[in-house]
Amino acid sequence: MKVRLNTTNNISSNKQKSFKGIYNNKFLLKSLEFAQKDGALFSARVALGLSLVARPISILSTPKTDKENKKYACIKSISSSIVGYLIMLLTSPFVAKSIEKIDKNPTKYLTEATIKNLKNNSKELLKSESYKFTTQIFKLGTSLIMAIPKSMLTCALIPPLMTIIFHKKNKKENTKPLGTNVISFKGLYDTTTNKIAKGIAKIINTKPLQDFAKKFYDTNFAQHMMALTDVVLTASFINQTNKNKKIETTRKKALNNNAIISTAMSIIGGYIINDITKKPTEKFIKNFINANKESPKLDKYLEGIKIAKPALIFGGIYYIIIPIISTFLADRTDFTTKKYFNK
Repeated sequence: MKVRLNTTNNISSNKQKSFKGIYNNKFLLKSLEFAQKDGALFSARVALGLSLVARPISILSTPKTDKENKKYACIKSISSSIVGYLIMLLTSPFVAKSIEKIDKNPTKYLTEATIKNLKNNSKELLKSESYKFTTQIFKLGTSLIMAIPKSMLTCALIPPLMTIIFHKKNKKENTKPLGTNVISFKGLYDTTTNKIAKGIAKIINTKPLQDFAKKFYDTNFAQHMMALTDVVLTASFINQTNKNKKIETTRKKALNNNAIISTAMSIIGGYIINDITKKPTEKFIKNFINANKESPKLDKYLEGIKIAKPALIFGGIYYIIIPIISTFLADRTDFTTKKYFNK
């Protein structure tokens, strides 16, 4: 009897260890910490990883679809993710580092009134939900600010990538190889981030932003920001595609339709899945807190979960599930239009 009791205790102990192991996984903790620190770059990395493999496979495997339309959709995905990642790699760390400077020395950048106002009922400013919400506005806002430059570069890269990957030359004019026009970014990192930190702090010190943060800190802001960024990206991409003379005119409609359908389905699907997974997420967070309650970085991890969840949901839908549907529907609308006008 005693042996059985000991065995049961050992089993429950092993279960507890394995249970904690899932939530104490080093890769998970590092990822959540990175998501909290630089949400824009985290989302860009997720997009890059999925778009270079998963999305092209999904697009190219779409049945009953024009091969050239599939190629253009595939290249658009690759171009978008590469450009997005490089832009975020060159810009978002400056914002993240600037916010970090404010975090480490709030009294140097923020007024006493701001600190008191954003603290709410928290003992520390860094643990205040209102303050964390305010800083995430700037971290995630980097993607929104860079949406138009990203769409311009994405569109510009489509012809050369078509040549490199599918060996397809433009009929009207030769495409310049990649790397002929390289944008150079110079400047002293520390000096720049200090200036950015002062600029961000100046905005945080404004009463309207503080009131906005206190009112909406408990909302799904990260997902709203990602959705808005996708809308701006798509609208800008369509505008750039229509202007680009190096992209075949006969392929522009399908390319644009693909972008519209993908974005619409991604946003709608993202909000639906977010609601469906609300209870499982709450359960995960509860278990995560129990497993990491002694960690001094627990608040950072929890904030990282808020950023990582919508990024992974949007990424999974946009780069794996939707490509087949959007490529197929975009091709059908393009075919229907051609058939109508060719009568």
